[in-house]
Amino acid sequence: MSKGTPSMGKHSSKKTHIICRRCGKHSFHVRKKVCASCGYGASPRLRTYNWAKNKG
Repeated sequence: MSKGTPSMGKHSSKKTHIICRRCGKHSFHVRKKVCASCGYGASPRLRTYNWAKNKG
């Protein structure tokens, strides 16, 4: 198998994210065991940031 761009197409067959048990979004990373959206698996608290808050 060659390196570089031709072999990059072979990476798409694996699932990286599945549905999260806590937030229901398709953001739970299978190998890291952490949700990118709510932070489930990393901490018991919900993942929030000040820069993501609504300005209203």
